[in-house]
Amino acid sequence: MAKYLVIVESPAKAKTIKKYLGSNYKIKASMGHVRDLPKSRIGVDIENNFEPKYINIRGKGELISDLKKEAKNANKVFLATDPDREGEAISWHLANLFNIDSDKKCRVTFNEITKKAVVQAVKSPREIDMDLVNAQQARRILDRIVGYQISPLLWKNVKKGLSAGRVQSVATKVICDREREIEEFIPEEYWNIEALLSKTDKKTFTARFHGSSGKKVKLKNKEDVDKVLHGLENKEFVISKVKHGEKRRTPAPPFITSTLQQEAARKLGFTTRKTMMIAQQLYEGVEVEGEGSVGLITYMRTDSVRITDDALNGAREFILNNYGEKYLPGKARVFKTKSASQDAHEAIRATMLNLTPERVKGSLTRDQYRLYKLIWDRFIASQMEPAIYDTMSVDISAGEYLFRASGSRITFKGFLVLYEEGKDEENDDSDNNSEKEGLLPELIEGEKVTPKEIKPTQHFTQPPARYTEATLVKFLEENGIGRPSTYSPIISTIISRGYVVKDKRNLLPTELGIIVNNLMEEHFKNIVNINFTADMENQLDSVEEGRLKWKDLLQQFYGPFSEVLKSAEEKISKIELPVEETDEICEKCGRNMVVKLGRYGKFLACPGFPECRNTKPILNDAGVTCPKCGGKIYIKKTRKNRNYLSCENYPTCDFSSWEMASDKKCPKCNNFMTSKYWKNKIKYTCSDESCGYSFEEDR
Repeated sequence: MAKYLVIVESPAKAKTIKKYLGSNYKIKASMGHVRDLPKSRIGVDIENNFEPKYINIRGKGELISDLKKEAKNANKVFLATDPDREGEAISWHLANLFNIDSDKKCRVTFNEITKKAVVQAVKSPREIDMDLVNAQQARRILDRIVGYQISPLLWKNVKKGLSAGRVQSVATKVICDREREIEEFIPEEYWNIEALLSKTDKKTFTARFHGSSGKKVKLKNKEDVDKVLHGLENKEFVISKVKHGEKRRTPAPPFITSTLQQEAARKLGFTTRKTMMIAQQLYEGVEVEGEGSVGLITYMRTDSVRITDDALNGAREFILNNYGEKYLPGKARVFKTKSASQDAHEAIRATMLNLTPERVKGSLTRDQYRLYKLIWDRFIASQMEPAIYDTMSVDISAGEYLFRASGSRITFKGFLVLYEEGKDEENDDSDNNSEKEGLLPELIEGEKVTPKEIKPTQHFTQPPARYTEATLVKFLEENGIGRPSTYSPIISTIISRGYVVKDKRNLLPTELGIIVNNLMEEHFKNIVNINFTADMENQLDSVEEGRLKWKDLLQQFYGPFSEVLKSAEEKISKIELPVEETDEICEKCGRNMVVKLGRYGKFLACPGFPECRNTKPILNDAGVTCPKCGGKIYIKKTRKNRNYLSCENYPTCDFSSWEMASDKKCPKCNNFMTSKYWKNKIKYTCSDESCGYSFEEDR
């Protein structure tokens, strides 16, 4: 019989750890939390100093009995749940179930699941950190109070089944505010003038109008442009200034939770939820051929870019052996973690550099491989030499007017040989002549150039871009809203509640989301106040650091909140949600069906409910015909709200596609083509699988 019991959160982690510890150790999984606040009631005795009333989670009785039995038979129990607030709280609940004294050294943590890390952790157990536990309890109770005391007001006055969360309400507000900005945006006209200039050797380059008499001038309308064009007539274009330089571009730091979610969204098209799910798999362990179950990455919930010395030395050795000395900096690059970060764990990186993405590719799913490669490449690239560019900027005078041109050429790829950081798609109204890849032709001050074409173009400023999951996570992090473990649940919640929908990659507020947000802004200003929410996160950090008592934090919050709640209960009146009537006739009673919002999105329902309970899905015509049978193609939704294409003749015709229809026709067979975002390109594929024609375009 095993002498020691080690309890982790998941079977995958248990399997990985088992091979590192001998036969004296038995590894069991708690399957996450075993105790929590009850779902049916608030579960917090507010009058009794916010005492929580925890119960065993329904459905886990058999598991808890099994764990208790194993703990009773073991000489020592090690609690090895995840190394964060949530994991510390799970260990505390387990310790209470097993009657383990709070001062017993039973807690083990490791940032990576490797033999060295696991064995060292088991050799050096510690007491359960009650500051971490209390920070988790405070967050849980804060969210429970807000959710369970505001949500009933929404049920009563708006619609049953709605919820208001302390952080989700702020995220909804951010998306609603952006939509308001877009609606209220007034475009402003502006113009650019570009000149195609030629040297005597017929080499050409493009310069952009900059200004007049040494000052920058903005061209606001056609009158401004015509004035410049008139002033350029019969003027010589002369190179007045040439500046050569060198630019060094340093690599991005290794991933933290937020940057991993952003980059996976940009480059792989992953949702934050999918990114964290796959990262969890890579952390807990996957079966690698020849290695067994291996934890491939370090813990994925972190806000620190810190890297251990062993990992830095390993990366430098790998770079030297595989890329050569010229790619290796003189000393390891150390990135600075933001002052507001908790810095509890190091950055996200590969645990074993000999397990390269190509080495383990055959053992991973496609998505696991893609995310692992992203993490692995980013970590190695972060320790490589900068990329070096030759740059050149030129001023060209034409009478009183000034044009400018610039360009660059990479002379040493450095880290770019392995990895380049993605960029968010944002509306750009800049009229700057940005540096273009490729050097300009050799130019000399005083040299005359010939204008081949002078082309004015009209533009209008664009509204701010809607948030994507990537840019929303970036906003939340920059403004101190939530913490690494909360970004994904926040976004999943506001989508599942029907407050926000995804249109391609963009997040748009629904009519329901706008109504609820307006109500929250009117009656619960602090709850949806960005600064208030960020300050609350800082106070939770203070609890974790032992500088603030958790029940004092709750008391400070609840006093003002209860007053606001009482006022809202008196002032909020019934809000009638607008009913969207359709032309679809209910075949059971003849009424015009209306659009309703349910758990899985919008659907058609008979307004005669409850007498008539007829419902049906909303079928959006994709505007194309089926390549198999010629029937209409509809856009349908899965239960997880994912769009897909399906033929109207299903199940007789089995055509379906996850990729949406584009406006392009296949040049080979004339069927419609589907489109898919792929990195910085759009991939078009013929909808007829037997044709197989496809091509790509830049986005």
